[in-house]
Amino acid sequence: MKKLLVIVDVQNDFVNGALRADGGEQALKNVLALIERERKKNTEIVYTKDLHGENYLQTQEGKRLPVPHCISGTVGAEFAEGVFIRGAKVFEKDRFASVALAEYARDGGYREILLAGICTDICVISNALLLKAFCPDAEIKINASASAGTTKDNHLAAIKLMKTCHIDIEEE
Repeated sequence: MKKLLVIVDVQNDFVNGALRADGGEQALKNVLALIERERKKNTEIVYTKDLHGENYLQTQEGKRLPVPHCISGTVGAEFAEGVFIRGAKVFEKDRFASVALAEYARDGGYREILLAGICTDICVISNALLLKAFCPDAEIKINASASAGTTKDNHLAAIKLMKTCHIDIEEE
């Protein structure tokens, strides 16, 4: 069974920078362990990367969330230390979810897709739901302990909502 691990936006600004997630540093530790676990299983690992331009505050997102983050070329936009596997596919995005990722998963015929990352209540849930729409017969899962939300309550609310949408939750 083809399996895909999607690491969502585990970047410096979300772990301990401009938009640090509640529990982001612990999620990072768990992401690193998850990557090692899945590498041993020969799971394909891909990444999403949130990237914005200098004009971020003029965008719709910037007007609603006026905190410049993941600006292209800055340290905050880089993956957190140890997360990125050289040569892995990266889906750069300037919005919550990546249509290119969803198309890749659909066209690749993955039967199981596991997501982890930051922020559970924004980009993780957006990508999970988009993957569910593009890959309706795939088993979509979220690793809750390797994810973190803008707040603990928002993280838990996103997990609850994903369960309602038939997305499975793994805690390990």
